[in-house]
Amino acid sequence: MIEEENNPIKSVGSVVGAQAGTDEATVFENKLRPKDFDSYIGQGEVKQNLSVFVRAARKRSETLDHTIFYGPPGLGKTTLSMILASEMGTELRITSGPALEKPGDLASILSNLKEGDFLFIDEIHRLRMPVEEILYTAMEDFAIDLVIGKGPSARTMRINVPRFTLVGATTLMSRLSNPLRDRFGHVEKLRYYEPDEIQSIIVRSAEILDIAIDEGAAKLLAKSARATPRIANRLLRRMRDFAEILHEGVITEKVVREGLASLSVDKNGLDFADQEYLRTICEKFSGGPVGLSTISAAIGEDEHTIEDMIEPFLIREGFLTRTPRGRQVTDRGFQHLGLASADDQLRLV
Repeated sequence: MIEEENNPIKSVGSVVGAQAGTDEATVFENKLRPKDFDSYIGQGEVKQNLSVFVRAARKRSETLDHTIFYGPPGLGKTTLSMILASEMGTELRITSGPALEKPGDLASILSNLKEGDFLFIDEIHRLRMPVEEILYTAMEDFAIDLVIGKGPSARTMRINVPRFTLVGATTLMSRLSNPLRDRFGHVEKLRYYEPDEIQSIIVRSAEILDIAIDEGAAKLLAKSARATPRIANRLLRRMRDFAEILHEGVITEKVVREGLASLSVDKNGLDFADQEYLRTICEKFSGGPVGLSTISAAIGEDEHTIEDMIEPFLIREGFLTRTPRGRQVTDRGFQHLGLASADDQLRLV
């Protein structure tokens, strides 16, 4: 077995219950994470299926099949992995795809797992191919094959590892190779949350943090959270600051309205970058269509940032469309900005 002190990803891995970080954001998130399925809000179908799978595995005294969660960031993939480990009564080791640079990194952490432990790999689509290939035998045969030495003297060494459950998380399911994807027994897609679910999460988080919040304020905040719990909790944290410093410590609708305005977040959750993007296309290019490189130059934003961080939400909300000729703002986008579209202007003429 590879010694723990030589584990090159020791600082990356963490065990459930241990402090995963010392920064305020990490402490805040860990404090608000549900500890079981009953306190986990949303993802009803996924939660119901996982609950059945866990009970079946425990009844047969088996390890849970390898599981992968995919979907947009901030929807609870890490939280669900922690709940799975807790429900199975085992520990969870956490790492990420980019942190596993070479096969020895993965071999080190696998060899130090205990029987039934969970290994959570975030951003699993970013695993390097040599590391991914080590996972194949580990997932199927619970053994890892390492090549020792180079050239004619090289030899293969097989190391048995305890039976474990791999939980992967990815925002880009298509980036996973077929051999890796096919080795997961459970494939679960996480969806965006409904407004009432986000509102319930905000109320629950406020109770945990001992913050007074009005029902109207929670509802207004939920509408601006992009249907994502992580964003909802982050906005709640900022509203707490505004309430404690500028008001009387209670989060009211007035506090939320003023706080969101200060953060340049509107009632639909669009931040400054989103609004600048839409307004630039509407005012400088008559709503489009306009090419991505032109927009990038106009707002001074990297093309990858626009494609990965700005456009997905705008398209999902119906403010933007992608056409063969370029990006185009919809009538709903014009209405949201309080502007008249090109068609409306022609009708007025």
